[in-house]
Amino acid sequence: MTLRGVALGGWLMMEGYMMCGRNIPEKVFKANLARSLGDDAAEDFTRSFRDAFIREDDIRTIRSWGANLIRIPFNHKVVDKPGIGYLDRVISWCAKHSIYCILDMHAAPGAQNEDWHADCVGSPQLFLRKAHRDKYLRLWRLLADRYKNESAVAGYDILNEPVVPFTRERVVKDLYERATEVIRKVDARHIIFQEGNLWAQRLKFLGKPRDNNTAFSVHIYPPVEYVFNWDLDLKYPCKVAGVLWDRKRLESVVKECSLISERAGVPVYVGEFGVNWRGGHFGELDWAEDLASLFKKYGFHWTYWTYKTVANSEFPDGLFRYTKNPLWVNRKGPVTGWENFYTLWKKERGNIVDSWSTRNFALNTKLLSVLKRYM
Repeated sequence: MTLRGVALGGWLMMEGYMMCGRNIPEKVFKANLARSLGDDAAEDFTRSFRDAFIREDDIRTIRSWGANLIRIPFNHKVVDKPGIGYLDRVISWCAKHSIYCILDMHAAPGAQNEDWHADCVGSPQLFLRKAHRDKYLRLWRLLADRYKNESAVAGYDILNEPVVPFTRERVVKDLYERATEVIRKVDARHIIFQEGNLWAQRLKFLGKPRDNNTAFSVHIYPPVEYVFNWDLDLKYPCKVAGVLWDRKRLESVVKECSLISERAGVPVYVGEFGVNWRGGHFGELDWAEDLASLFKKYGFHWTYWTYKTVANSEFPDGLFRYTKNPLWVNRKGPVTGWENFYTLWKKERGNIVDSWSTRNFALNTKLLSVLKRYM
């Protein structure tokens, strides 16, 4: 079976751009929220967002597309009660609607890279401090023990997008081996997904895993100048830094991953690929078609990034996009997106919570039609 589907980005690990705002770490956003509104209101916000942003109907919708997989990114803090109840809930929904899920630790204790999506403030510390690594291992043992008998769980994406210098890649491999040992003490059933270094791009250093139920996970966004809409008006196929990016060039990226996986004897799972939507006028559909067809050619499993977002002008959009512009989105600025919640939550709470429901988002039917051909 080939696993194909979408990721639930921005739900259990909030990201600023998905709320049309600055990419500040989740912990910074929530600390500012608590200072502005008080702890009780901040907790109410978190609970309300998690209850409204993803519901059982969303899982049913994804399954209706023909998808058989959902990737669930989460902040490690979610594992603490009561947050872990949301993992329990979404796994039960997946079981009910006959779709697999992968649990993805998107932000690890201490942070595994310097970016907002690792919930990092300052420099990443996971690979520098033993206390963080010990907590990381304890969390994976807890999760593996909790879900070892869940048939809807396909496996564990044990660390999203680690970033270390090439000369220190061994520390990532060592942590993966320790996590695998910890998980296998309680769960011999589920797949362990290992992501490459440099935002899940470099796989070669991983070698052949000791565990025979392991897969490699890569993230494919080339060229980022086009995909994230950083260089404006690029139209795929396009030249970036003198290099032509077309299907042939994309195939070279996919083929390299395939060769590494063949030597290691493990399958490849593309945990993320996605594109900023510009109305389909800049080759977005061709880019998605080329990659999805290449994944089929090389037998890759995949999940599209991502399911839903507030529409923005950079980074990958959701298949569902919120295109309206109420006060809490405020695209004209000067404050855009989620930081408006600091001042508007008490007055606009009901309207804000209602806006998070998927029924208020517009489905990108053109892009979905491309993906569905390969689901």
